[in-house]
Amino acid sequence: MTTAPAPAPVTARRTVSSRHRLRNALLTLVTYVLAAAFLFPLVWMFMAAFKTEAEAFAVPPVFAFTPNWDNFARAIPTYLPALKNSLIAALGSTLLAFILGLPAAFALAVYPTRRAQGVLTWMLSTKFMPAVGVIVPLFIIFRNLHLLDTLPGLILMYTTMNLPLVVWMMHSYMTEIPFAIYEAAKVDGASVGQEFFGIALPLSTPGMAATALLCLIFAWNEVFFALNLTSSGAAPLSVFIGEFKTSQGLFWAQLSAAATLTVLPVLIFGWVAQRQLVRGLSFGAVK
Repeated sequence: MTTAPAPAPVTARRTVSSRHRLRNALLTLVTYVLAAAFLFPLVWMFMAAFKTEAEAFAVPPVFAFTPNWDNFARAIPTYLPALKNSLIAALGSTLLAFILGLPAAFALAVYPTRRAQGVLTWMLSTKFMPAVGVIVPLFIIFRNLHLLDTLPGLILMYTTMNLPLVVWMMHSYMTEIPFAIYEAAKVDGASVGQEFFGIALPLSTPGMAATALLCLIFAWNEVFFALNLTSSGAAPLSVFIGEFKTSQGLFWAQLSAAATLTVLPVLIFGWVAQRQLVRGLSFGAVK
């Protein structure tokens, strides 16, 4: 007759429990420290936006000050046209990248050829070249096509920038859809178009939301192409911020106010869509 194993000593269980509590406390502390490190530049920028220029340049820094709204009053007149350009360029390029990228991702995921992987690798390789290496031919092409300092030109530029991202991410999401669903649809007489609009797109909605959010953020934050391909008529917010560095000097308080107005829309949008972003980025990770 076998005997039941003796229970672990009470002191041993208490030691293990104490170690778990200590480890959790350390992980929590590290998490708060990292979060504070990432948020500190935003908080500092937000504080500087409400200071005067003298307070923004003060050494040591001034933490007790009377909030000043003059910096926002100076920035808003030029902010609104730049905001309109950024919204049109970001939304238009994201929509165009999806129109072109979704059918490509579907074809490469559901009906791949023997060169499908090569096509995906080639599309990804277009992101390897530094932007400064292609700006001269792009500038000449845009000049000849009369696309310099125009919103269609900016939309086209952002579309080519985000198209590989759309194809790669949506390809990975669509490959997670069981192929048996497509086979069942074919048995019922579904066409390729019906498979695309009736199966692939509805089942890839979380991935589409995450991809769209990333495309919007990348287009919103892009500086190099916007700075070199636009001047005033189609200048987005990333170019608008640079206007506060003039020959008279760098106006830190006004620059902070402009930067706060620039990052505020995308921060709000990212906060609202964080559930869709997390769900889309983890789509297919757990089966």
